[in-house]
Amino acid sequence: MFGGDASRSLLDAAELSVHRPCFAQRRSEEVLLDFLGLAHRYGLQPLEDSTSEFLRTVLHTQNVCLVFDVASLYGLSTLSAACCSYMDRHAPDVLSSEGFLMLSKTALLTVVTRDSFAASEKEIFLALSRWSRHHGEGPETQEVMSSVRLPLMTLTEMLNVVRPSGLVSPDDLLDAIKTRSESRNMDLNYRGMLIPEENIATMKFGAQVVKGELKSALLDGDTQNYDLDHGFSRHPIEEDGRAGIQVKLGQPSIVNHIRLLLWDRDSRSYSYYIEVSMDELDWVRVVDHSKFLCRSWQNLFFTPRVCRYVRIVGTHNTVNKVFHLVAFECMFTSRSYTLDNGLLVPSENVATVAACASVVEGVSRSRNALLNGDTRNYDWDSGYTCHQLGSGAIVIQLAQPFSISSMRLLLWDCDERSYSYYIEVSTNQQQWTKVVDRTRTACRSWQTLKFDRHPASFIRIVGTHNTANEVFHCVHFECPAQVDSDAVEESPGSNPGSNPNPDPSDPASQSRPQRPNRSLNQMPSLPSSSSHH
Repeated sequence: MFGGDASRSLLDAAELSVHRPCFAQRRSEEVLLDFLGLAHRYGLQPLEDSTSEFLRTVLHTQNVCLVFDVASLYGLSTLSAACCSYMDRHAPDVLSSEGFLMLSKTALLTVVTRDSFAASEKEIFLALSRWSRHHGEGPETQEVMSSVRLPLMTLTEMLNVVRPSGLVSPDDLLDAIKTRSESRNMDLNYRGMLIPEENIATMKFGAQVVKGELKSALLDGDTQNYDLDHGFSRHPIEEDGRAGIQVKLGQPSIVNHIRLLLWDRDSRSYSYYIEVSMDELDWVRVVDHSKFLCRSWQNLFFTPRVCRYVRIVGTHNTVNKVFHLVAFECMFTSRSYTLDNGLLVPSENVATVAACASVVEGVSRSRNALLNGDTRNYDWDSGYTCHQLGSGAIVIQLAQPFSISSMRLLLWDCDERSYSYYIEVSTNQQQWTKVVDRTRTACRSWQTLKFDRHPASFIRIVGTHNTANEVFHCVHFECPAQVDSDAVEESPGSNPGSNPNPDPSDPASQSRPQRPNRSLNQMPSLPSSSSHH
């Protein structure tokens, strides 16, 4: 019906009309919505998309309800989501607008039943009362008024505001009073502000540290300049857990992701837990690492919660009796994550220097060579971590406990030697669980290892045999195993650096360089100039 140029011209005309004086603005918005209806009716996708995009840029409290109604009618999910996000952030103003009274019942319920529609329940009740009177009190009134979360209102509000209106039955009112009096505060279905993918524990959003020592350092955003004397907040570690660092958010908010930076200028580790609350009286624990050893950056996920207060309580420090916290971030994330008994199940390799993992036991010429991701540049003298057979082990500490079910190793493979080994995991370096046993197997080069899920902060690799000498050598470690990596697992008898069953179409079979042949009297052992962890 219309070409692309005609669609563009129609939108240009509509844009010009929107910027006319305000007395004509409402009419201009109606014209835009008419264009949107025509575009949807006749399948003019470019016009529909460009009109929707423009409407997202001109949303305000007086037009957002009308735009949302039309977007819902035509099933325009992107425009509907933009309207909902705007209404969430400006809920009190939207409730008092004329456009709110014009919403259809379906659109109205979509808005006010959202956990992220951040207005007080009293404001929502009064606005729904006006909507019911405007549309004539009838069968729809009960359905609309049932979307009010009565237990969130105070007893005074229920008796002095809700009861005189006659819009809620006495039984429903009594049920709400009973729920309010018998439930835990944090079990009530609170509403909260939703600001995706942005740290809300900042002064910009009104957050402040209300408990703890050296409060000013925690939320200043500086994660580089800290030492023994400054740049952190702290609290004494007490057995009763009364001490802690407490942050008050600017308003009740929906959160499911917290990042902490534990003081990490030496090798110490900490244990801690995190609780959230709406009233500072009823606290719910969302992260419990009180039995685990943790260090440096902590990336923590949990079931979304509405809260106003966050409390971090340190329970252990391997050096002294003080808990030190350099940075705190709090947000809602839409990123997918999997939890197993409260621990994150990682999909990406967490045994990297970037993820704050470290080698705490083992010998190598360069610190953390095992975790630097270099699987090509190693030879007889460097590029590996090792330990003497029958003495010690190679131990990796992850930044925090994870629930893991796979690993991958690259054993030193510049000649035809093979190794035997086993692997254990621990959360505290005291109790160890064996997850891999290859003590009776001749192994070489890449090792892909899978096992039942286990919580782990520490991984201990213990070599038990080397066909060439008395040292166990490991070039690379990753956890969990990255199946899309270009490395190839090898078995005894295959050429070093090659796939025993190569696929010419697979770049992995061509990626590893051939290793030079060496005589056994040039075999690697413990490096003479090395880093001991």
